[in-house]
Amino acid sequence: MATAALTSPSRTGPVLAVVSVALMTVVSAVSGLNVALPDLARETGATQTEITWIVDAYTVVFAGLLLFAGALGDRFGRRGLLVTGLAVFGVAAGLGMLTSDPQQLIALRALMGIGAAAIMPTTLSVITTSFSVADRPKAIGVWVGVAGGGAVLGLFASGLLLEFFSWSSFFGLNVVLAAVALVGTLLVVPRSVDTTRPRLDIVGGLLSLVGVAGAVFGIIEGPERGWTDALTVTALAAGVVALSAFVVWELQTTHPMLDPRLFKNRSFSAGALTIMVQFFATFGLFFVVIQYLQFVVGHSALEAALALLPLPLVMIPLARNAPRIARRVGFRRLAPLGLLLTATGLVVISGVSEELSYGHFALGLVLFAAGMALAGTPSTSAITESLPESKQGIASAVNDTARELGSALGIAILGSVLNQQYRDGMIEAVHGLPPAVAEKAESSVAFTQSDQVGQLGAAADQLVTTAQQAFVGGISGSLLLAAGVVAAAAVIVARLAPGPTARGDSGESTTDESQDEDRLVRV
Repeated sequence: MATAALTSPSRTGPVLAVVSVALMTVVSAVSGLNVALPDLARETGATQTEITWIVDAYTVVFAGLLLFAGALGDRFGRRGLLVTGLAVFGVAAGLGMLTSDPQQLIALRALMGIGAAAIMPTTLSVITTSFSVADRPKAIGVWVGVAGGGAVLGLFASGLLLEFFSWSSFFGLNVVLAAVALVGTLLVVPRSVDTTRPRLDIVGGLLSLVGVAGAVFGIIEGPERGWTDALTVTALAAGVVALSAFVVWELQTTHPMLDPRLFKNRSFSAGALTIMVQFFATFGLFFVVIQYLQFVVGHSALEAALALLPLPLVMIPLARNAPRIARRVGFRRLAPLGLLLTATGLVVISGVSEELSYGHFALGLVLFAAGMALAGTPSTSAITESLPESKQGIASAVNDTARELGSALGIAILGSVLNQQYRDGMIEAVHGLPPAVAEKAESSVAFTQSDQVGQLGAAADQLVTTAQQAFVGGISGSLLLAAGVVAAAAVIVARLAPGPTARGDSGESTTDESQDEDRLVRV
């Protein structure tokens, strides 16, 4: 058990508000940078590879440290880890405002990733150790709503800042959010720690870092370098070997950081799978749709963010009510329903054309957001309720690692499909053009809208039109693939998740199987 008693009802509201701001700090740093990249590239002179790593250094470090950070919170105290993470994150973001050197920006984004790894799992474990069993599902619903809707709100806030200030204002937003969350944490977040204070699993922590970071690195680099490139293959192989060694080590060590046997708990496994697939779809959607809105429709960064506002407007309030719905219909029914709604939304959005029909587009966003909200909250609850209170840092870290792996897979796979279909659609259009122009036009729709293409005369208009058609074809293909993955996951979760056999005083569904496995975890 944690040392701190449950937070009094009069303080749970402020605690939830503070951890929501802390979570928004991390989530907005993932999504908001996307709208600042064009200005950043022009003003810093960063190459395309450097731009890629300014984004990805954060994700690789973040994902690689999540599990170990959760264990640190359980061992040394969740409040202290949250304070440390917010301080590191805020200082790194502040330094990012003061430099225009791409290499320094890459290093600072990696440092921000270290801070984010300390923040994100801790926000959820603070909720699960501070709120009563009756209040916890609703609080988790708010957390899920902020985690999903916050990505779009981060895009909107960054787009708004860029209308008036330079690209570095994105880092200023990070600093302000981190400072507000830090002050709030010091004032209202209670102390909690695992009283058994188990020995830290250093070997497991290193193996998880190498395994997750290697896998994410390979997934990110695959579409850019090619899946047979030596660096890509080496990173993926290192990730697989390290993750395999992690499983073997965790099965035999006396104080495992994450016991792989936990995945025998069907609720735990179904929840983790649902979360990973949802974020596969979400960040894959962001990656391709933001490009569509800017390159094809012609929206500015702010206009593109505004076009996505149906997502948080639907997701945040519905996620708050998802626990009440889950109590009535059960996780086994609600999670697959949510995934199917998400898949349906992707199918609808995949029907976009060169001319934006916003009503059609918004309908797809509403369906997508409703599915995310309905499946996300009960899935997160399934994960956190599968472990005892003393291990909520690890439960939160598993939840967050599933999100980050899903995000990396979504961007890599959907981006690869988009690029390949775009290239295929441009083969005939670039025939007869100067080799240098043809190569650039095949590799980037942005290049087809540059002044260099405008000098081609009459051929320029046809090239631009074909590029937009090829790009829209790639959007459709990638989103249909994502819809298929999400629909398949819905079927698996429907079969994997246990059905309710009893209902406790709090109204939460329980199963004979999960009760037995929880006893094993506590032993």
